[in-house]
Amino acid sequence: MQRSLVVSIHDVAPATRARVERIVTQLAQSGVVRCSLLVVPDYHHLGSSLGDERFTAWLRELEGKGHEIVIHGFYHQRSPRVGQSARQKLLTSVYTADEGEFFDLDYEEALRLLRKAQREFAARDFHPVGFIAPAWLLGAEARRAVVDAGFRYTTTLRAVSDLAAGAEFVSQSLVYSTRSKWRRVLSLGWNRTLFSCLTTNPLLRLGIHPPDIEHQAIWRQIRAVVDAALRDRRAATYRSWLAEHASTRHETSNIL
Repeated sequence: MQRSLVVSIHDVAPATRARVERIVTQLAQSGVVRCSLLVVPDYHHLGSSLGDERFTAWLRELEGKGHEIVIHGFYHQRSPRVGQSARQKLLTSVYTADEGEFFDLDYEEALRLLRKAQREFAARDFHPVGFIAPAWLLGAEARRAVVDAGFRYTTTLRAVSDLAAGAEFVSQSLVYSTRSKWRRVLSLGWNRTLFSCLTTNPLLRLGIHPPDIEHQAIWRQIRAVVDAALRDRRAATYRSWLAEHASTRHETSNIL
């Protein structure tokens, strides 16, 4: 199985479309012709993303070119809870700026939002097989709802979970934090080191957020990572990578 690079673009919505378009265009210039696009159904309660016909037509065009549509949370926002622990505050406020929506949802609410998202996407002839929680924060009850909603896969910061096959593939994603100067400086150093540690990993993952393209040093490193990775990898989506992995596993079992 050929080594792969999966680039995921997070927080795709009408409000972020201009930046995402620039990202997609520049990645294509570097050879990444298909990405996993993490689409938020109702980004920050600004209204249905797919209710925007121009946005929906644009997504359909990208899907036709080989990009994958993935459901990414529902509102991508989490209200602070009364009485939450220090760990909860750290993960949901400091780490992710109150966007860890599926971190501690109960099963019923998580399933309701997942089903609602699936209906909205299906009504416009999109049929995503993947669900990825905002900030990769997916609690146990919400994860159970993802399985019961019939999603093929999900991902965390450190792994890709093939829910259909019951398999997990360890691959930590490169990802940047741009909310402050010190975060950007740490991100550059951390991702430089992480990339060097992952050169032999069959799957390399790179997560991009819309603000990344506005920071020259961050974007320059992202382009350098992509250029280096594509010397001996090919660009894939999560969906295509899992399908290829399943096919390879099936062929191997037949040989044995």
